[in-house]
Amino acid sequence: MTGVVITGGPGSGKTSLIEALANLGYGVEPEAGRAIIRRQQSVNGPALPWRDRTLFAQRMFEHDIEAHDRSRLADGVVFHDRGLPDVIGYLTLCGLQVPDHMSEAARTLRYHPTVFIAPPWPEIFGQDAERRQDFNEAKRTYEAMAMVYPRYGYRLVEMPKATVAERVAFVLDQIV
Repeated sequence: MTGVVITGGPGSGKTSLIEALANLGYGVEPEAGRAIIRRQQSVNGPALPWRDRTLFAQRMFEHDIEAHDRSRLADGVVFHDRGLPDVIGYLTLCGLQVPDHMSEAARTLRYHPTVFIAPPWPEIFGQDAERRQDFNEAKRTYEAMAMVYPRYGYRLVEMPKATVAERVAFVLDQIV
């Protein structure tokens, strides 16, 4: 089965939606960025967005390829908290070069053609030890994702600013 991507800026409710889908029994692939930040912070590693953005992006890319492979082999729908094009959006947002191998992967390793994008939502946005971006960067991230996914042939559907249960119903109505 091909995975379904939930994208958008940080702090827009993606992870809460993914967790609710997991609680309903759907397969999920958590966001690469948070996992990498936690792992790198625990060992004082270099692959942190505030230390080496290129290395951080490469680690996210590797994580997302593995997640893509797992979802392709899974039975049923698997929801991804971000996908391979997100890494390209991140690099673009940072003004960094997108390596050819990442562009090739985004072209050839496909997800469901509909990608859900969570809009910036100041009322639920928050920062923490892993999410250091401010709300303006969250908006710029949303804009980067809104540009990159259609470039790779995906149809973006903006999620409503609604309760988690309403967002779950919205996504499932269109996919399942």
